[in-house]
Amino acid sequence: MSQAQEHARLDALHKLDLLDTPPSEAFDRITRMASQIFGLPIAAVSLTDHDRQWFKSRVGVDHWCIPRDKAPCAEVAETTGTVLIPDLLADDCYAGSHLARQGVRFYAGAPLVTRDGFGLGALCVLGTEPRRASATEMAALHDLAQMVMNQIELQHAFGRIDPLSGLPNRIQFLDDLEDLGRDRPGEKRLLVLVDLARGDQLTAAVRALGSSFLDQLVKDAGRALRSSLATDQKAYHVAATQFAFVARPGEDTAARVAALSKLMEGSGGEFDLRFGMTTAIGLASFVAGAAAAHDVLRMGHNAACDARAQQVPVTSYSPWNDEAHQRRFRLLNDFGAALGSPGQLKLVVQPRIDLRSGGCVGAEALLRWTHPELGNIPASEFIAIVEQTSLVRPMTGWVLHAALSRLQAWQSAGLDLDLSVNVSAANLEESDFAAQVQLLLLNYRIRPERLELEVTESAVMANAQRALRQLEMLDGAGVRVAIDDFGTGYSSLAYLQRLPAKVVKIDRTFVRRLPEEERARTLVCSMVSLSHDLGYRVVAEGVETADALQLLGAIGCDEAQGNYLARPMELDAFERWLDAHPSAATGRTAAA
Repeated sequence: MSQAQEHARLDALHKLDLLDTPPSEAFDRITRMASQIFGLPIAAVSLTDHDRQWFKSRVGVDHWCIPRDKAPCAEVAETTGTVLIPDLLADDCYAGSHLARQGVRFYAGAPLVTRDGFGLGALCVLGTEPRRASATEMAALHDLAQMVMNQIELQHAFGRIDPLSGLPNRIQFLDDLEDLGRDRPGEKRLLVLVDLARGDQLTAAVRALGSSFLDQLVKDAGRALRSSLATDQKAYHVAATQFAFVARPGEDTAARVAALSKLMEGSGGEFDLRFGMTTAIGLASFVAGAAAAHDVLRMGHNAACDARAQQVPVTSYSPWNDEAHQRRFRLLNDFGAALGSPGQLKLVVQPRIDLRSGGCVGAEALLRWTHPELGNIPASEFIAIVEQTSLVRPMTGWVLHAALSRLQAWQSAGLDLDLSVNVSAANLEESDFAAQVQLLLLNYRIRPERLELEVTESAVMANAQRALRQLEMLDGAGVRVAIDDFGTGYSSLAYLQRLPAKVVKIDRTFVRRLPEEERARTLVCSMVSLSHDLGYRVVAEGVETADALQLLGAIGCDEAQGNYLARPMELDAFERWLDAHPSAATGRTAAA
């Protein structure tokens, strides 16, 4: 067991507040039964702490704990498996243990395991003579160990009934689903999960009306759900504002869900749940006993989330959506490690060509990720995920360090080239972003005008006041700012007048249609003309054909970038490309 796993196991144990608590008849009754079934003098509910085995319940022993070292119960907790030792003195591991020195010869222990898979300890029986254990005895020991865990959950895991709704809670739901799998294995069933409202709706309502509104909403929803089900059908309160039930075989589920949706929206019946709430219902088909109870509940939750995303009242579980979500979660989890793992992340660059001289005036830096198991991850996939988290700052920092390091090498080699780096909305919300960029320029001894930061219109408008402040500081320091994906965002004249940018990059969606569509040519021509009137240099992205390049030159566009001119390439390959295209390596000063 790793140190992290042991830490998590101990955390699960300590959260239950069982250690060093008084004896309990509920546990002692089970311990006595174990002793009687085996006909042995000693039995205990043993919990594995940092350095001791502490007995919540014990029969035939006076002391409350023994050292953990070489204690068989510790092995049970660590492996979450059964341990049976017919003779401790004949076992190399336990012959010198504390128990053996005290005269114990026989040991049998069944694990006490939480729902999350953490081993707390063991229900164990001990004898002073060597012996065997029958399959019937061991099965009984396992059943008694499960009874101990049920008692632990009953006393320490918040009970089984939610005090607000009066419905069985998630713990009871998971138990009942497991029982269904044992009692009716292979039976096809349907989970219906009801999510009362979006998070922003709940927040707005609580801010306006107080937490009592949320309490009443839960009570009303529980009452409404109970009223919609048959008397022998259970409803469950599985999360703060989520409820669930399992449809019976042969039930008209479509009609039941439609009625339930109306009821929860307050459009029928006696219950009024309409205060700005949008209910979403998720459906998840499953086979009893074939899937873990936790997974069935997760499937229902995912279906409700899909219903919200699609803005429909009811949606069935989609394995494809679930797989996509799991992949996003994995990529996000693994990207943090990639930042510190040499070889996973790298920069590639795509040249930018001056349309008057034909020379390369710079390049755009593009981040690439080679996952050790999943291979190459498209930038459009992982960057969009990372930008929604706190990892966006170290990601941009990694790119800036790599870009400035290469700029420094180019500068030393006499290459008069610029390099542009993409910046996200989250970066512009950092109060020290501009200062950090200036510090990096000083550290790498790079002239500020050699670095260009690309920002999208929507990124600036996400928090316009703070973003403009950061961009003005960068502009004042000499760093060039470019408007990326121009034409796809706000593009208002008032906005363009305020933004301290020097470059406009026309989005590839307009450039791609240039050769075929007159409307596209008119739009691009207008963009170029407007941008020049406002003092911007214009770059066309996504140039894929000679016709598009020729049209851009005729329109008066300043620069072009795209696969027709040069595909994104690794840094060393870019430098070889420059050597092979002498006319390209002119630099912006020579091209002006």
